[in-house]
Amino acid sequence: MDRLIERILAMKNPTVAGLDPKLDYIPAAVREAAYAEYGRTFEGAAAALLRFNKGLIDALCDIVPAVKPQAAYYEMYGWQGMRTLQETIAYAKEKGMYVITDGKRNDIGATMEAYAAAHLGATDIEGEAYPAFDSDALTVNGYLGTDGIAPLLAQCKAREKAIFVLVKTSNPSSGELQDLPLADGMTVYERMGRMCEQWGQEQVGRYGYSAVGAVVGATYPEMLTELRQKLPHTFFLIPGYGAQGGGAEGLRGGFDERGLGGIVNSSRAIMCAWKKEGCDDFKAAARREALRMREDILRVLPGLGR
Repeated sequence: MDRLIERILAMKNPTVAGLDPKLDYIPAAVREAAYAEYGRTFEGAAAALLRFNKGLIDALCDIVPAVKPQAAYYEMYGWQGMRTLQETIAYAKEKGMYVITDGKRNDIGATMEAYAAAHLGATDIEGEAYPAFDSDALTVNGYLGTDGIAPLLAQCKAREKAIFVLVKTSNPSSGELQDLPLADGMTVYERMGRMCEQWGQEQVGRYGYSAVGAVVGATYPEMLTELRQKLPHTFFLIPGYGAQGGGAEGLRGGFDERGLGGIVNSSRAIMCAWKKEGCDDFKAAARREALRMREDILRVLPGLGR
C-alpha cells in the first residue's frame, strides 16, 4: 500500500480510473479500425478494448496514480479479452501506474491460492515461476472468512502486494446483508472492517496503513466516516463517486488528517467523457474529466500530503 500512497502524494491526486470498457464506450473509429484488422470477432473486440485502454492510460498516467480494470469486462470477450486484461495491466505498470484488478475473488484453500498466484503472485511451471496477471492489488470478497484471505496475505508479504476486501459496498441493496446487526451490537460491515484490521496487522507500512484495504462506498458517507474512525490502519478503495451518485462533500470523512487513507474510483465518467462532451478525442476528454475530478476532491481534502 505504501507504493500506492507514494503515487498519490507525488501527484496530489487520491483517485483511480476504472477501466471497465464496453464496446459502446469506445469511439466508432477505434472499433472500426480494430474490426478492419481482425473482423467483428472476439479478436476484433479485444483489440478495440486494448487500443482504447492504452489511449486512456497514455492520457492519464502523469496525473492519475492508479487504474482499476474490472475483470468481468474482459472475461466476456473470452480468452482474447483476458489477454487484453493482462496486456492492459502490463502497459499501465510500464507507464508507472499502480494497478488494482477488480475481481472480487472469493474461495478457500488451494483454489484461493490459485487466484492469489494468478493475480498477485507467480505460477510455478516445472520449477520456474512466471507472473500471470501481476497486478499490484486485487479486490476480494471476505465472506468465507480467514480461510479465503490467508492465501492472499502470503502473496502480499512475499511480493509487496495488497488486497481490498468488500466491507460496505456502494450498491443500493448492500444494506440487505451488510447493515444487519450482530449479537454483539456490531453491524456485519463493521465486523468485516475489524477483520480487515486484524488480517493486516502484521503488514502495516510506513504511512500507517496495512496491505489489507477495504472497499467502502462513497454513496454512504456516514458509514465511510464511521469506518475511518474505527479502522485506522485500513486503506479505503472508494467506489460510487460520480455516475453512482457519490459526491466530493461526502468523501472527507473517509480520509485522515493528512488527506490520506483512501483512493476514489471513477469509471464511466472518465471513460465516457468524450460522449458527454460530444467530442471525438476520447483521450483529451478523459484527461479533462480526471483533472476536474482531482480538483473537486482536493477541494475537500486541503491537507493532502502536508
